[in-house]
Amino acid sequence: MAREMRAIFYRKKKGKHMIYTLEDFIREYRKIKEMGWIRTHRAGLTGVGKTLEDLLGIEENNHDAPDFGEYELKSCRVNSQSMLTMFTKTPQPPKANTYLRLKYGYSSSAYDNEEKVLHSTLTAAHFVPIADTGHQLKIVCDAQRISIASELGTENVYWEREKLRKAFEKKYKNKFVYAKAQSRGTGADEEFYFEEAYEVSGFDYDAMIELLEQGRIYIDLRIGQYANGKTHDHGTGFRIREIDQPKLFKVNRKVV
Repeated sequence: MAREMRAIFYRKKKGKHMIYTLEDFIREYRKIKEMGWIRTHRAGLTGVGKTLEDLLGIEENNHDAPDFGEYELKSCRVNSQSMLTMFTKTPQPPKANTYLRLKYGYSSSAYDNEEKVLHSTLTAAHFVPIADTGHQLKIVCDAQRISIASELGTENVYWEREKLRKAFEKKYKNKFVYAKAQSRGTGADEEFYFEEAYEVSGFDYDAMIELLEQGRIYIDLRIGQYANGKTHDHGTGFRIREIDQPKLFKVNRKVV
């Protein structure tokens, strides 16, 4: 019977935008919670979000527009250590990535020539070894900039704090609803139990900087090269564990 109820519920939602307000979300999310364990609609990291969107009748999209009403919907597994990319932003000054690649990069079997690549996830908490180069890099923060430093000292490679503020505020301009789910199983057999949801709003830049200084926001260097040897910026990503993302906001109110 439970399986039949779930099938009817999903058929009712599929392809239809069923929620428009926070009250609509709360009502429908409580129904989903009562369904108990639900098999994922997609294997992998994005399965939890895809499953909830399907059940709520929200069409998948990659735009910055709200998912319903004035809210953007986010989902995460409880106690997940998975990482989310908040946004990408190339460091300054011009050609900073080329400088980093040539000074700290390493040869890669993916290329036929002697050019270098630099792929590493940096944190302010400690130095990170760069392959077998003997070099180490980390993030350092001062009053004006977020910079990259090595064992040799702070490099002239940085992000200005004010520009970071604008980038974050643009990304997090909407209100959000965060749904939290227990999970069990793996891959296509993973199941979710959607148990809580929170309304979050008011991006807190100071909290973001604090998380960065604590080493809880990471910066992914993804610097490669084209066939002609020129630097290929795959997008320098600012990343956070999905369970920590609500800490970027001033308002964090449980609604379910």
